[in-house]
Amino acid sequence: MLNPFENALRQLERATAVKQFDPSFIKQLTFPHREIRGHIPLKKDDGSLQMIEFYRVQHNNWRGPYKGGIRFHKDTDIEEVKALAFWMTLKCAVANIPMGGGKGGATINSKELSVSELERLSRAWMRVLVDVVGPQKDVPAPDVNTTPQIMAWMSDEYGKITGDTSGAVITGKPLEVGGSEGRGTATAQGGFYVFEALRSNFGLPDLCKVVIQGFGNAGEHAAEIWSDVGHKIVAVSDSRAAVRNPNGLDVAALIEHKKASGSVHGFAGGETFDGSELLFEPCDLLIPAALENQIREDNVARIEARVILELANGPTTPEADDFLFSKGIPVIPDILANSGGVTVSTYEWEQNIKREHWSEQEVFIRLKKNIQEQALQIFDQARNLKTDLRRSAFILALERIAKSQE
Repeated sequence: MLNPFENALRQLERATAVKQFDPSFIKQLTFPHREIRGHIPLKKDDGSLQMIEFYRVQHNNWRGPYKGGIRFHKDTDIEEVKALAFWMTLKCAVANIPMGGGKGGATINSKELSVSELERLSRAWMRVLVDVVGPQKDVPAPDVNTTPQIMAWMSDEYGKITGDTSGAVITGKPLEVGGSEGRGTATAQGGFYVFEALRSNFGLPDLCKVVIQGFGNAGEHAAEIWSDVGHKIVAVSDSRAAVRNPNGLDVAALIEHKKASGSVHGFAGGETFDGSELLFEPCDLLIPAALENQIREDNVARIEARVILELANGPTTPEADDFLFSKGIPVIPDILANSGGVTVSTYEWEQNIKREHWSEQEVFIRLKKNIQEQALQIFDQARNLKTDLRRSAFILALERIAKSQE
């Protein structure tokens, strides 16, 4: 199994081979400030007790409080969480927001829990970590299999324990308890703004054929956003299956089908096929929006996309990056492409601290201006350095992190 943290460090090595940095500075970034792991007691509905392993990695806070999501997934482990925290440090620097990098998780299949069990787990998670999180310390958010409701339970628990009811301890909350307008679609919306800023530079047509791996929050919203302006979503997948239609899928109908059946499998408006083959569909734009290590050395030669935009974290391994660069297939990296989520999370944190509430229009105006500025800077730097977009994004992030220590 590929180790995501080792992949992250190899990405760092690729970038620092293009531009040199102080070795002691780089060495510090290869070690998280703190790794927290333990077990949360979860009382099940049947009265039994289950011990859930959990993690919180606080990677770096030189530019601001640690910031990063919490995932509930059966395969979550410390190496994955370390990698995600490392990428968050760089992502916040790329987005030029005043946050550092962190990440959390619990090793559990949360889909097997009842609503009451999920609430008890969420509140217990906060009770265990209440001393190390906080608006000026560490600000968690939702990630894989965690929701605004879970964030609301955690925020409420934090307020009960500490008396701080600002809600700024956690982001991605429902609107009625201090969430931000636009947060639910921010990751996909930010990715679209990046695509919009760079599309013509890649020679892509005005209306593209788009393939999306993963039909959770980011993938589903991406399908809606791209199709709403006329792009054709020709194939999508979820954890069970994939579905394709070369003339374009009816995204609204597909979403309704998934709500009713739990999967894209069997959608009448397309052909169902093996989800493991989704990445190899011919398209203008491939959007990995699932999990890490999807595009690898053993399968990258089968990619037929013209451009790849990473809404997932770490979907492309360093070996695959090298192959794609050699073939002239641009990869818009995760630390740029999906930074809309953490950017709008930071706007939520700012609104909570200031006791303000911004309109969705204001949120997206700020997001679009900021993320497109970063995208164009990264593209221009990559062209000047004759390197790929990931190494360019890493270099920009490293420069900003280094400057914070001057």
